[in-house]
Amino acid sequence: MNPVELQENLEDLTENLSRETFIFELLTAYRLPKSTVSLLKKSPSKLSGNNNQIILKNKVLFQATTIEEDEHIVIDNLQKDKNTFRYNPRFLIVTDFQTLLAVDTKTKETLDIKINDLGRYYTFFLPWAGMEKAQHVNENPADIRAASKMAKLYDQIIKDNPNHTENGLYDLNVFLSRLLFCFFAEDTGIFKKGLFTNSIDSNTQISGDGIGDYFDSLFDVLNTKDTERSSFAHHFTEFPYVNGGLFEKKIKLPIFTANSRRLIIECGKLGWDAINPDIFGSMIQAVVHPGQRENLGMHYTSVPNIMKVIEPLFLNDLYDELENSKDDIKKLTKLRERISKIKIFDPACGSGNFLIISYKELSKLESKIIGCAKDIGHQMMPYSGVSLNSFYGIEIDDFAHEIARLSLWLAQHQMNTYFDDLFGMMKPTLPLKESGIIVCKNAARIDWNVVCPRIDYKNEKFEIYMVGNPPYLGFLQQKAEQKKDMDLVLPLVNGYRKLDYISCWFYKAAEYISESFDIKIAFVSTNSTSQGEQASIFWPEIFKMNVEIFFAYQSFKWQNNAKNNAGVTCVIIGLRKVSSKPKYLYVDNLKTSATNINAYLANSSNVVVTKRTKPLSNLPTMDLGSAAYDGGYLMLTQEERNAFISNSPKSEDFIKPFMGSAEFIRNIKRYCIWIEDKDSVEATKIPDIKNRLEIVKLFREKSGRGKTLETAETPYKFTEIRYKKAPAIIAPIISSETREYIPFGFIKEGIVVPNSARIIYNSEPHIFAIITSRMHMVWVRAVAGRLKTDIRYSGTICYNTFPFPSITLQQKEELTGHVYNILGEREKYPNRTMAELYDPDKMPDGLKVAHKYLDTAIDQIYRSKPFENDESRLSHLFKLYEEMIINETNQ
Repeated sequence: MNPVELQENLEDLTENLSRETFIFELLTAYRLPKSTVSLLKKSPSKLSGNNNQIILKNKVLFQATTIEEDEHIVIDNLQKDKNTFRYNPRFLIVTDFQTLLAVDTKTKETLDIKINDLGRYYTFFLPWAGMEKAQHVNENPADIRAASKMAKLYDQIIKDNPNHTENGLYDLNVFLSRLLFCFFAEDTGIFKKGLFTNSIDSNTQISGDGIGDYFDSLFDVLNTKDTERSSFAHHFTEFPYVNGGLFEKKIKLPIFTANSRRLIIECGKLGWDAINPDIFGSMIQAVVHPGQRENLGMHYTSVPNIMKVIEPLFLNDLYDELENSKDDIKKLTKLRERISKIKIFDPACGSGNFLIISYKELSKLESKIIGCAKDIGHQMMPYSGVSLNSFYGIEIDDFAHEIARLSLWLAQHQMNTYFDDLFGMMKPTLPLKESGIIVCKNAARIDWNVVCPRIDYKNEKFEIYMVGNPPYLGFLQQKAEQKKDMDLVLPLVNGYRKLDYISCWFYKAAEYISESFDIKIAFVSTNSTSQGEQASIFWPEIFKMNVEIFFAYQSFKWQNNAKNNAGVTCVIIGLRKVSSKPKYLYVDNLKTSATNINAYLANSSNVVVTKRTKPLSNLPTMDLGSAAYDGGYLMLTQEERNAFISNSPKSEDFIKPFMGSAEFIRNIKRYCIWIEDKDSVEATKIPDIKNRLEIVKLFREKSGRGKTLETAETPYKFTEIRYKKAPAIIAPIISSETREYIPFGFIKEGIVVPNSARIIYNSEPHIFAIITSRMHMVWVRAVAGRLKTDIRYSGTICYNTFPFPSITLQQKEELTGHVYNILGEREKYPNRTMAELYDPDKMPDGLKVAHKYLDTAIDQIYRSKPFENDESRLSHLFKLYEEMIINETNQ
């Protein structure tokens, strides 16, 4: 489905509006089978029995109205009428052909537009084309306020207690977790309303003096059964017995002041009944010791992002089963039993975000099952049968481990209240009993089957869904302990030292699921695991275990409301044992079917792209630039060059323009000292040059690097010389991921290019067209490595592997014309740098158009039929790459 083409078709449809054919043309625009639409045209009122109403089973109920009718009333009545859903229409559409109203009966989204604006809203009906738009809840503003307020309290306590030891910080963290429980408890019915905050306000001094003694006594009370409280003051005995170990351990409390007491009371006055327990992950980032979680490579995960993981992993399937069971009590009972036995396992659970949301979503689904049973005249147990004991986690940080258990308790209370509101029956929350099986261990060094057994004592396999956001950590960020983990988990993976730390989790997960169809996993990862060299090293080993990727979210920004927001570029990858069941890719929240999902998260075969020393296609050689290893002393700024020439005009003979990636993209003028062997004696007679060369010699002698030491005796030369006196194409190594195109460029002869760029000498212009095209960029984004989030362009992995067909002389000439058009547009802006010209928000329209024309020309070289999107381009490229590799091997 080509979005641009679809939008244009809808605009044409509304410009040439026909009451008689509108719905048929609308369905055709979304590529419903022509035979289906033709049959509907012949008998439009067959299912509806109404001349103004057309029904296509499972697709649409369409009703035309007159100008006098109120479409809003019509569509409201349709939604209330049970007969409307007899044929399960995905969309309800009502229009008087001026205004169009629509309802998505699955997602409950609505559309209320002028019919002439239909083209702008083309995504609304994409499910007709098999492209589901992912729906996710928004963040809760109350969570943000609570996190912010708790952070202020934490900062105040630290300010008042500057000499806290590391153990004291742990005690402070435990204290804060207890505060969180008490705030939540007094607003949600676990305690009497306002009991905790009012008790602090009434029974402690405004100055903060003595508040530590108050908390000591209160925590003792909360850990003491009602029958054993005779020694406590009366105002403490109003608090109930909590149990669960939450208040069992004695801790050293900090010193409190008037400010910290005030902030505690202000926190207590927030509406904690509106807080999601999953916000505790954000609380940790907001309030614990700075750097603690960053050192573990963890990031707080927001609710919408968690839903992106658990919906395609298991939740969508369960809701589909509910839809197919809602009129059958036996099926409903079986589904409820299935849900009660599902196990959720997070082997890097942090504060329990994934476990909490999974628990709540399963409980909500269970409530819908009970509701469906009631609708057909059957009664089910009216409270949740989903047990916290079905939720498993591994967490290396002891504080986060405790918070995970606490958060699950609070989530359970929320769901008890939820069921009470729906069905009038509530399980008692206190004393706390079930707690979730959360193990405080290093997940890389523990047997996951011991934590969450795959088979029970009856030798029956469990239905297990593994979820999570394990620590990423690129190989340069890994500490000695984490490198040891990699050694223990990945010794059979050749080249594992180059992998991200999260590879340990994927590998252990693949081993865990490889023997069972009843276990599936979905992890959040940085996109580097599915790009560049990592993809070729790691994923073939996973696929060897009879494991496949069955769904994936391609790269997107992973953002949340936590303090120090992670904001990294991530992917979501779901794994299962190889199966013939459907697979799905999510691109920009649109869900599309896939025949296979490969290591690069593309709809293609499991081909991997490995480094090459020579181009696969008929392309010229791309070289590295030259390397100086000079400590910067062979380099000159514009001012230094001018000073050299002013002092000795002869020095100009030994200075050349110098242009690497940064110099080219940002238009920075730099130069270098460049001396041939035959000119070395004459050059060293110039004092400025001689002084520089003496410093270079000392630098190289101290380097300790073999090759650099060897060149200490020729300090006037670069250590690695690849310079040619010829014009060339320069290819920046690093380019921002936000740019639609890497800004390649032409440079004249006589410019020295360092190894911070790649270079193609004496290139024909059409080569520039090939590598600056969208097609090449799609390939680069898939296979290139990354420097943080920026693209790391490599000759061996991006250029040499690029599959490009053989072309005719006429095609070369056509591409050359497009090259000159692009260069002409660039020249219209002489004062702008390449960084400015290719900034996606500032790119001139003329330059955009010139690139689009080139893109079309390149696309047509691959095939005459237009590509629908970048995903189809990438699938085509992988297929061609595989064919070319096979052909090369067979030659």
